[in-house]
Amino acid sequence: MHTDTERCVRAVQSKDARFDGWFYTAVLTTRIYCRPSCPVVPPKPRNMRFYPSAAAAQQAGFRACKRCRPDASPGSPQWDERADLVARAMRLIADGIVDREGVPGLASRLGYSTRQIERQLLAELGAGPLALARAQRAQTARLLVETTQLPMAEVAFAAGFASIRSFNETVREVFALAPTELRQRARPDRRAVVPGTLALRLPFRRPLNPDNLFGHLAATAVPGVEEWRDGAYRRTLRLPYGHGIVALAPRPDHIDCRLALTDLRDLAGAIARCRRLLDLDADPEAVDGLLREDPGLAPLVDKAPGRRVPRTVDADEFAVRAVLGQQVSTAAARTHAGRLVRAHGTPVEDPGGGLTHLFPPATALAGLDPESLAMPRTRRATLLGVIAALASGELQLGVGSDREEARARLAALPGVGPWTVECIAMRALGDPDAFTPTDLGLRRAAAGLGLPHTPAALIRHSAIWRPWRAYAVQYLWATDDHPINHLPTD
Repeated sequence: MHTDTERCVRAVQSKDARFDGWFYTAVLTTRIYCRPSCPVVPPKPRNMRFYPSAAAAQQAGFRACKRCRPDASPGSPQWDERADLVARAMRLIADGIVDREGVPGLASRLGYSTRQIERQLLAELGAGPLALARAQRAQTARLLVETTQLPMAEVAFAAGFASIRSFNETVREVFALAPTELRQRARPDRRAVVPGTLALRLPFRRPLNPDNLFGHLAATAVPGVEEWRDGAYRRTLRLPYGHGIVALAPRPDHIDCRLALTDLRDLAGAIARCRRLLDLDADPEAVDGLLREDPGLAPLVDKAPGRRVPRTVDADEFAVRAVLGQQVSTAAARTHAGRLVRAHGTPVEDPGGGLTHLFPPATALAGLDPESLAMPRTRRATLLGVIAALASGELQLGVGSDREEARARLAALPGVGPWTVECIAMRALGDPDAFTPTDLGLRRAAAGLGLPHTPAALIRHSAIWRPWRAYAVQYLWATDDHPINHLPTD
């Protein structure tokens, strides 16, 4: 979008928050860059330059605006919508791959050469993977500087900087302030926070309907791994350097996020996973605008706009849970998953809460005794087949995975049918166009609205919902009075 100057100027002049994260406005006279909704008086169009990423604006010599904090705007929705190389790379960079494994590690996971990746990212985003990762490190550093009292040396290494010198230089260059000045300017957060816990605000594009989003997560929560407590969804997180516990609560203009981490180097990755879990980078105006064009769906969208797709923080975990949930009730699926967790999960401490374990990785489940599973023999075989494929690396469901290849590999596993494939594509792979036409609840909702309701007819009709069929599923499911569709009450 940044190449459409006229459209960008209109967005800036109207302070349209819908475009935050889509592009960044740099001002030649002040040498700062802003989000489109910046509250200051808009500059003259001749003084505006537009960039596709904060990293590109930084590379061009602009610093972040102190008023609108463009580095903290919602991410671009296209990285979830798209499935090409650039989108997969951006999801991996947000997860911290470049900081942990360097550009060669990013290239290895994507199956391309470092040169190809750098060329494509530079062409589309105006910055290569190192610059994009650097911009993310700067934002992580800012969060730690402003929300903790950690010594600056600890902040530097927790944010992923190789040295205190590079940390100081980057913060000065990006924010035009020294780290100590950033801390002094930060408004103190007077919310009660447990010592060792970070209190953050996760932004999103409005509207956001929390009912089905938090309702689904709470109703399907695995005992010991997830819970609803004190108005927040809480869960344990298995992270590259350690583990964490997060509490997420909906607010009118943000998601309240409380994070406790055993290693602060996991901060950026933990935030990225929480944003994916709640689908916070979605563009509800685009999604709802298209779905409203169907007269059958329009009343549902108008009644409760801004529905998101509840996703996951761990794709492998969700794949295991999807198989456990085949042809059983929500309560039975929770029971099966809870047994696996108690037997094979890693214990954690949660003072004052009810979380007890991390969900076991596929490698820990690889030696599972099938006789210990209280389920039909065929489903046992399916579960063990999925676990073996995940543990061996034959099946890869991470944020950088090729969605169509993952679908094909899933479908090739015995006992994994189209419903399971599409549920995993929707919630684990984050495909906004995933669709489950054989789902009984979906077909019942479609029939109640006078829409075609046989699988074949639903597929044909759903063509008008593309590329947002996963969101259409959420609106249709919400017609049922099931706990997954209601925000829990304490």
